[in-house]
Amino acid sequence: MSDQLPKEHIEVLLAAAVAAPSMHNTQPWRFEIDGHVIDVYLDGSRTLPAEDPTGRAMRIAAGAATFNLRCAAETLGYGAWFGLAPYPLEEPDLLARIVIEPTAARNDELHDLAVQIPYRHTDRHPSDATAVAEGTRVSLLQAAYAEGAQLTWLAEDDVHAVLDLVRDTDLREIGDWHRRAERAHWVGGERTADGVPSSALGPRDVTYPATVRDLATRPTDRMRAERPFEQHPDLAVLSTDFDEPSDQVAAGAALQRVLLTATQAGVSASFLNQPLEYDDLRRSVQHLTGLPGHAHMIIRFGHHRSGSATARRPLADFLKEQS
Repeated sequence: MSDQLPKEHIEVLLAAAVAAPSMHNTQPWRFEIDGHVIDVYLDGSRTLPAEDPTGRAMRIAAGAATFNLRCAAETLGYGAWFGLAPYPLEEPDLLARIVIEPTAARNDELHDLAVQIPYRHTDRHPSDATAVAEGTRVSLLQAAYAEGAQLTWLAEDDVHAVLDLVRDTDLREIGDWHRRAERAHWVGGERTADGVPSSALGPRDVTYPATVRDLATRPTDRMRAERPFEQHPDLAVLSTDFDEPSDQVAAGAALQRVLLTATQAGVSASFLNQPLEYDDLRRSVQHLTGLPGHAHMIIRFGHHRSGSATARRPLADFLKEQS
């Protein structure tokens, strides 16, 4: 084995990693490569102090990027051994350490999920009325479990309870100009490198509260076209037993495994996470699952497959210089 990963392999690995979702598409990762070791760091300049003051959403994003990197490694004939948030006190910004080594024992599941990485994106359009098939629901449950998380499908009454929490969130945000200003920095307009462009916001729901998060802050975006969304959305909550940094990174890996598995099954996803930004509402969401633990994501699944995806920065921007 050579002392350094080939440049073309590094490009494949990082391109897959940065295709992962992040809150408002901030892409809060930096990578340091030393031989066959890839460290995933939090980029402190791309955090969301108003909407994500603890950094939980950023750690989830790092977990999703790590999972994509593991999948891409399988396509190159590598296996990946990893630790999540290995030094939470000494190096809190080091969120994953991944060792990439050649292997003859290919993980076929990760290899096949790697194919889905370019096609996965957040779908903020209405879904058709077809419920997610039971077999697909089970596959998504298994995907979350494989990464140490739980995915709980919500009954119709619990879906309405989540929408009530969305109303509560909106009321709390009315006077919070810090949150609105932060969102306006990342959402809307023409964006070619990061953030969420106006073209990716999708239509507004004709009813309130919407079953997908409306990120619009600009007047033109708030006045975009309306369409009816599904009356009975398929919502699920992703949670973990504990809530340490490593659990939050693991939740991100579970999220991405769920999203890629859904994409493979022809199912798209979007998010309704705003209640999770308040500790008391986050506990209320977890209570709806009937399980102990900590909620990390509220995911809406559907069958619409639009083609609008958000942009990514050049790979060189993600490389962390070694000290």
